[in-house]
Amino acid sequence: MKSQKLNGLIASIAIATASVAAVPASAEGIQCEPGETYIMNVMVSGHPYWVPVYQGFKQAAAAFGCETVFSGTPDYDITKQIASFDQDLVKSPAGILLHPMQSDPFIEPINRAIDSGTQIVTFAADSPKSNRTSYITSDNLAEAKFAAEEIVKQVGDSAEYAVLENPGQSNHDLRVTALIAYMEQHFPNMTLVGRQATNQDSNAAYRATASIIQANPNVAAMWIPEAGSAEGAVAAKLEANSGLLIMHADVTPTTLEHIKAGNIHMSLNPNQGVQGFMGFMAVHLANRSEIFDPFNDWETSGFNPVQVPFMDNGFAVITKDNADNFDLNVYMEGRDPS
Repeated sequence: MKSQKLNGLIASIAIATASVAAVPASAEGIQCEPGETYIMNVMVSGHPYWVPVYQGFKQAAAAFGCETVFSGTPDYDITKQIASFDQDLVKSPAGILLHPMQSDPFIEPINRAIDSGTQIVTFAADSPKSNRTSYITSDNLAEAKFAAEEIVKQVGDSAEYAVLENPGQSNHDLRVTALIAYMEQHFPNMTLVGRQATNQDSNAAYRATASIIQANPNVAAMWIPEAGSAEGAVAAKLEANSGLLIMHADVTPTTLEHIKAGNIHMSLNPNQGVQGFMGFMAVHLANRSEIFDPFNDWETSGFNPVQVPFMDNGFAVITKDNADNFDLNVYMEGRDPS
């Protein structure tokens, strides 16, 4: 049934796209040519976050007869990710769905790729000053607002709180800065007592959280913009026998188990499969822009007419009650991981 619904959605998109073409076009106009390939490029390629994203990416690509490749670097290193991106371009892919570790260093590589004929869409993190055609992500401002209000709901509006952060990655930056700003505006009696950069390193997060708890024994809550640091934070919390309420974004198998055990209050997790599916749709349609006329000045201005500056893939709230729905091993049963 799910497959039928998905095929129906894809068919509807194909028919709708063809029906508004400047030159009459059939639905087959958005089918891939033999060997046409799209790549998904990420940092820290072994992170479990990418698995459902790539599954959604592959699912959409298969419906159009396209081939896919998963790429990137296993390291948290901007130079190595750019090098992997450049290696991808040597293969002349039709498009790349890219998670840029940092925004500005990717401006030139993205623009160069587009100039060479490879379309680029960013997801989960952005390079907004580049010429990428679309950005697919969850609404980080909405996540921060939800987290702030949930923290206050649980610990009151006159408590101490702390944040860990990952400076330089756009979505993580926004999740932290927006939460602090929301607290200052709406809950002025909430006091920020700790703010430390842990850069997705669980060991650094362990040390930072232990230090914050020791220096601020009344700290009531902590917000973390990603799951890797949450793994270290919860270890420090348990070791200190602290009642610290931990909330974080994203999820890993480790943090999921801690949510089930009640050691982490909840996670706000982007809808990863939607992110990958719509990411493919955006980059594929950018590569098929000639099949429709959007009724704007794209021909005069010289930009790709498939401009979707921001697409919100939504987020799920993971709690002890629904945690079983986010078991990655169950999700991957019967699926091809490659």
